[in-house]
Order: sequence, then structure tokens, then C-alpha cells
Amino acid sequence: MTTAPPGWKPRRLPSRDKKVPISAEEKAKQQVETEERYNYCRAIFERVRPQLIKEHYNWYITIDRNSGKYFIAKDYMALFEKFRTKEITGKCVTFRLNETGSCGTI
Repeated sequence: MTTAPPGWKPRRLPSRDKKVPISAEEKAKQQVETEERYNYCRAIFERVRPQLIKEHYNWYITIDRNSGKYFIAKDYMALFEKFRTKEITGKCVTFRLNETGSCGTI
């Protein structure tokens, strides 16, 4: 049996009750950034979709906003693993290679 060193304390997770409110300006800025990222990635998706949809129908595609590179995989988790190995740091957008580009149902 091991013992904890003196002064050791268990790690505490942050409390969910202590959320810092976001200002209206910051929220609007985040929304504009999200829309710009989506529009940029959607343009890339529309450009490559006709070429990829023939052989990879209903596969997932993730587009990196910073580099414009995209990754495709049949399974979402396989795509996520491929994405993690490339060490992409920015936020990305995921589509599905079909007529609408949507990944699921609402």
C-alpha cells in the first residue's frame, strides 16, 4: 500500500456553480467568429464535395479553418483519431459527404 506524501491534497474539479458571465460584446464576437469559420469551411466543402461524394458517400469530412486542409473517414471516431494525430490546434467544422452536408437528424 502506498501513502501520499505530506501536504498532498486530492485534485478538485472546478465548481459548476461558479461560471463567469460572458459580456454581450464577447458573446457577439464569438458568434461572429463561429459564423465566419462555418462560412469559410462550407465554401471549401462545397468545392470538394462533387469530387469526393462519388467514392465516399456518407463519409465524414472535417475541415481545418487555419490551414484549409480536410480529413475524411467513414467512421466519426476514426476521423477524430486521424484529426488528433495531425495535431491541429484550431477549431474545425465537420460535415457529411451527402447532398446536404448534415451529420444527423433534428
